[in-house]
Parts: sequence; structure tokens; C-alpha cells
Amino acid sequence: MKKTVTIAKKEKKAKPIKPKKQLKKGWFWKLLGDYAVITISALLYAFTFNFFFETNNLAMGGFSGIGQVLHHFFAFLTPGVVVFVMNVPLMIIGIKKQGWSLLFTTIYAITVTSFFIDGMNIVVDKLGWAYPPMDPLLACLFGGVLCGASLGLMMLKNATTGGTELAARLLKYVFRSLSIGKLCLAIDVTVVCIYAVSYGIFESALYGAIAMYIASIAMDMVVYGTNNAKVAYIISDRNEEIKQKLLEMELGVTILDGHGAFTGNNKQVLMCAAKSAKIARVKNAVVEIDPEKSFIIVTDAKEVYGEGFGEYNDDTL
Repeated sequence: MKKTVTIAKKEKKAKPIKPKKQLKKGWFWKLLGDYAVITISALLYAFTFNFFFETNNLAMGGFSGIGQVLHHFFAFLTPGVVVFVMNVPLMIIGIKKQGWSLLFTTIYAITVTSFFIDGMNIVVDKLGWAYPPMDPLLACLFGGVLCGASLGLMMLKNATTGGTELAARLLKYVFRSLSIGKLCLAIDVTVVCIYAVSYGIFESALYGAIAMYIASIAMDMVVYGTNNAKVAYIISDRNEEIKQKLLEMELGVTILDGHGAFTGNNKQVLMCAAKSAKIARVKNAVVEIDPEKSFIIVTDAKEVYGEGFGEYNDDTL
């Protein structure tokens, strides 16, 4: 008797239907606010460039500096062409990494920044004014602060002026441990040094390097300042009461096991992360409960992510 074998056909798995992305409530006002911040940042950058850098012949580095160096050795390569050619592959990589929003915001930022730089010069010329030259040290100090602040604000809104900032933003995917300001500084100082050697302008290059260093600090303060916090380590015999008080203040508390080196006693250590504005309330709460024997250590936390703080993902600066 022949055996009949039935082979069950594999059923094709239905592809899950992806839910359509819905626009969040108030998206228009958020978008308008973002572009308003980019516009103000572009205006600040243009003022800084004209008033502090261009007038006082301070080198700024970036792709413009590379363009000037290449033009110095190869006359047919104009700085504008070099900057455009170098930005194209970066924009393609940026779109793949962060989507088309980066393209739109960056094109807008570059356009309005160029408009403000040229527009200010036209207005100044029409009125018969001139940007007053100043001490180079003052120019690089104040110029560096304002330059870093303006670029940091743009980056918070997913925009760049292209060049160094865009390159640094993409390098952040590779060098996660380095801040965005340090990456910009490494690129800019390298370009400034090459520029100085090519043209033999060492004094302005040195001032430019100082300005770029200050700009990197200002940029990091703007980009990472919103995630700054304080961490308090609390040791007390009344930890339970202190813990309850901090929880009532809607603060997170973690209990760490400790061991006293001198007494040999086991101790619980309370660790509490709080915004800088709230840390005074934490100290007051501890002192009110245990004014004599409490021990508090407060330290700075440069970046804090999680509930109540910033969110971390692959695109985080």
C-alpha cells in the first residue's frame, strides 16, 4: 500500500503595514520657531564675521580657508568652487544619516547667512560707515564667543553653515567620545595652520586659532548646556527620610551600598541627579532633616540623559 505524503505549502507572511506618520500637534509653530532661531543665529554669525573677523584680518579656517590655500597654489581653483565641491559629498552623507531636513535647514542657513554678510556690508557702504578695527586679542575673544554661540544655536535646530560644522556633525558618528566643539576645533586649527604656512601670515593665524578655541568652548556650552546637571551624593543616618523628601520633590534617587573605611560600618549612599536650579533645594532638604551628621558631595554632570533630562539617540550631538 502506497503512502501518500502531503506537503504543506508555506504560507506567505503578510508584511506588516507601517502606520502612516502623523504630524504632531503644533508642528507648524515648532517649525516656524526653529527657522526663526536659525535666522537670528545667521544674523549673529554675519555680524561676528564682518565686525570681528574680516575687519581685523583674523583667519577663520573651515572650507573657505582650504579654498584660499588651493587657489594660492592652483589659480584655476576658485575658493567658491572648492567650497561647493567639498560640501556636495558631505551633504549626500548627511541626508543619508539625518534625512532631508538637514538639507533644507542647511541650505536655508547658508543662504540667509550669505545674505546677511553681504547685506550688512552694502548698508555700511551706503551709509558711509566702516567697521572699526580693534585690538586683535579683543576681536578674537569676543568674536570667538559670538561665533561659537551662533553656530551652536544652528546645530541645535539641525542646521549648519556647511563646511567645518557639517563635517564635524558627520564625524560625530565616528568619534562619539568627542564633543562637537572639539571636532570643529581640530578641523579649523588644522586649516588655519595650513593657511598660515601657505601665506606666511603667522600672527593673524595665531589669533585665529585662539578665536577658534574660544568658539569651540562657546559652541559646546550652547549645544550641551541644556543637558548639564548636578549630581549629589548624600551620606546620612537618616537616609530613609531624605529619600522620601527627594521623591516628594519628584527627583530620582539611586541607593548605593557603601562601606566606611574608618568606622567599618556599612552605609547607604543616596545619589540624586538634578537640574542646576534645583540642587539648592536638594541641599536644603538634606540639611533640614540631618543638619549635624549629613555629608553631601555635589559634582557637575556635563551630560545627563534619561527621564526628566535629554533623550539620547544616534543623531545626538
